[in-house]
This record gives sequence, C-alpha cells and structure tokens, in this order.
Amino acid sequence: MTPAELRTLFLFEALDENQLAWLSERGRVEQRTGGSAVYNEGEPATCFFVLLSGAVTLSRRLHGDDIEVTRTDQRGVYSGATQAYLGDRVDQVYPNTLRAVSDAEFFVLPADEFASAIRSWFPMALHLLEGLFFGSRAADTILGERERLVALGALSAGLTHELNNPAAAAVRATEALRERVAGMRHKLALIADGRLDGTRLRGLVEIQDAAVKQAAAATPLSAMDASDAEDKLTDWLEEHDVANPWDIAPILVSGGVNVPWLATAAEAVGEDHLDSAVRWLAYTIDTELLMGEIDDAVTRVSDLVGAAKQYSQLDRAPHQVVDVHALLDATLTMMRAKIPAGIRVVKEYDRTLPPVPAFGAELNQVWTNLIDNAVDAMDGEGTLTLGTRREGDRLFVEVTDTGGGIPPEVRPRIFEPFFSTKSVGEGTGLGLDISYRIVVNKHHGDIRVDSRPGHTRFQVCLPITPVADSADPADSADASGSAAGG
Repeated sequence: MTPAELRTLFLFEALDENQLAWLSERGRVEQRTGGSAVYNEGEPATCFFVLLSGAVTLSRRLHGDDIEVTRTDQRGVYSGATQAYLGDRVDQVYPNTLRAVSDAEFFVLPADEFASAIRSWFPMALHLLEGLFFGSRAADTILGERERLVALGALSAGLTHELNNPAAAAVRATEALRERVAGMRHKLALIADGRLDGTRLRGLVEIQDAAVKQAAAATPLSAMDASDAEDKLTDWLEEHDVANPWDIAPILVSGGVNVPWLATAAEAVGEDHLDSAVRWLAYTIDTELLMGEIDDAVTRVSDLVGAAKQYSQLDRAPHQVVDVHALLDATLTMMRAKIPAGIRVVKEYDRTLPPVPAFGAELNQVWTNLIDNAVDAMDGEGTLTLGTRREGDRLFVEVTDTGGGIPPEVRPRIFEPFFSTKSVGEGTGLGLDISYRIVVNKHHGDIRVDSRPGHTRFQVCLPITPVADSADPADSADASGSAAGG
C-alpha cells in the first residue's frame, strides 16, 4: 500500500510521511477467501492485521465450542499481535480466531515490525500502555488475593464462632459432670454403708444400668408434655417423702423415667432408702446426659474441623476428582454464622451425580462468592436454594435466592472486574470476576445468571469428564475485542 492509501485508515491518519513510508515498505496486502481462517486462537502471534475490505468475525473457544464475539465490516478495524510491543513478557499467541466471512483484504504487518514501530514512534505511549497492562494485571492479582483474604477472614471469624459454641458447651458439661460424679460418690457411700443389704444393692445396680439405657433411648418431649410428666413425678416423689422433688423430677423426665418405672425402683430398694436411691439414679441419668452433651459437642467440633479441611482442601492435591455435594456442604458449614436466621436453606441435590475433576478449594471459593451474594441480596429474609443436576456430560450447580434480583441494565456487567452493585466499601467487585475465571478459565466450564425480582439463579456448568487445557485467555482479554471497535 502507498503512504497515501495508508493515511485513509483511521489507525494511521495522524502519522507523518516518514512513518507512513516505513509502514508501506514493511507491510503487505493479503487476501483471504470467504469462510477461511485468517489466524487461529493459540497459534504464535506473528502478524498485525488491519481490515481493508470485506467482513470478518472474531471468536473465542469455550469448552470445545467456538463462540462468536464480534462480526464487522468496518474498514480499518484491527486484530492479531496487538501485544507484540510487550515482547516475551507475555505469551505471544493469538487470543482469538479471526475468520473472513466474505472475501477480505488486509494490510499485514509482521509482529516484530509492529512492535518496533510502537517502541520507536510512541515511547511515552509505550510506557503508558505497559504501565496500564502490567499495573492492571498486578492490581487485579493483589485485589484478587485481598478478596480471598477478606473472605478467609470472614470465614475464619465464623468458624471461630461456630467452634466456640460446642467448645463452651463441652466445658460447661464437664464442670457439671464433675459435680455429679462427686454427688454420686457421696450417695453411694450412704447406700453402701451397710444399711442396704446385698440383694437390694444388686437390684439397685441393675436399676442403675436400666436407667442408663433408658436415658440413651429417651425421646425428647415437647415443652408441654415434659411439664406434665415433671408434675406427675414431683407429686409421686412428694408422696414418698423425697426431699426437693422439683429439682429431681426434670432430670428424671429428661432421662425417660416415668412414675411406673420409678415405682419399680422403689420396690427394689425399699422405702427407707428411697430418697438416697432416687438421688443416686438422678445423678446417674444426669451424668449420662452430660456425657452425651460432651460427646455431641466434641463431634460438632470434629465436624467443623472436617468441614474446614474439606473447604480448604489443605490435605489434598490441588486437582482431583471431587464430590460437589461435599464441597457445597463444607462451604455452608463454614458460612453458617453469616446466614441470618430469617434465611431458610434448601438443598435440592441429585445424589446420583458422579464426582468431577476439579480444583476443589477454588470451587469452594466460587460457592462462597455466590452464596455470599445471595445472602446479601435477601437482606435477612428469604430462601437460599442449592441444587445440582446433570445434562449430558455436564454437571450443573445452581445457587438461587429470593432477593430483589439484578437490574437488567447492570446484568451484562456483573462479571466485569471491579464492578459492584454494593455500597462503597461493601465489596471489591471481584467476587464474580474471580468466580468466572475459576469456572471458565480453569475448569473449562460456564457460569450463567437468570434474574428477576424474587428469583435470581446462578448456574455453574462443569464438565464431568476431564478437558484438555487450552491457552488461558485471561491475560489477553483486552485484545479479544480489538476488532470490534478498532
């Protein structure tokens, strides 16, 4: 092309005669027939292309499918080795596929010549572009890590709160158990000081064993039924001259003891020793219940630690075959303290789904971001639904909330980095961007949203079978749209 012809392209119209002559000498004109590929995604980026005539499409590859991003016939739009000026500091590959829709003509400049022109003609602009590119990428990385740390801090606080409850319950139960054991030793001494013959003592021990089994199998009563049972036991204990029956009756009722059962115990030990025997049985039942509380508290602590390990995947390989239901449950456990009491959690799991190859810890971050957003959207009241299903060779995880929905005018931007609908200081705008990168770039999946007032559903689509890695387009996102606006 002549310098005069190059000046008719908006990209070169401000260049001087020497610069246009330089381009004319080093560039060339190439034709492509309709339907042919100008270049393919992932190939070494060797040339910079400027459209002279015809129509082209720009597409990106997503889990095996080519998705058209742009279609244009605007003269002067450009694409190709747009990051050649960065040299070997980034991978110099085509971030997309450029295809001629009709017979097309291009001005083609070799990548190294394009890079040389940018460096020598626009040194200040080059520094600005480099600073913008690497600065944005560094800021994105730092803020992404910050987002992870904030999420980790919030989850750590929630985990600490959740661990404190069963730990405190175990401490309280242990202190009470120590008192009950001391009381049992005292009552045992009174019973076994010779005033109770061997036959009655053996019967009392048998009743004690039965009381332990009764307490273990006891069914919790409603508040009204428990109150009625305590009243009946209190009356019976008063009739048999047992001191402070109102203190003993609740313990016996919680252990499943009723009047007929206690009457049988009274026959075994006799009226003379009934007071001490009943208190000993109460200590026995209370001790058994306290040990059950300790066991329950320690089990809860163990479950929380297991959920934390499952959530962080610290003891597992980064990439492995995982059960998405286990990941979802671990995330819910870690976020329990952040979910208000007014929000009901519903699970609609398809338990027949197979495990999938994934980065477990990173998927947990996706669930965390989606659940956190759903909880915020409901403002303390609503229903959070977690569902899983299968379509062909794809597994879907759905997070649905009953909040106000996402306004249609902002919906196309929700996956943009730094874009947030939350108040200033409430969010970094990176949660959905990070989730998108994890799902699409690392897992070759997809993430979609359907929203209206009262119903917002995020769908995460994951391949059930392993997908071969492809070039990560994240670092080339700015080049993907270059043919759209030129």
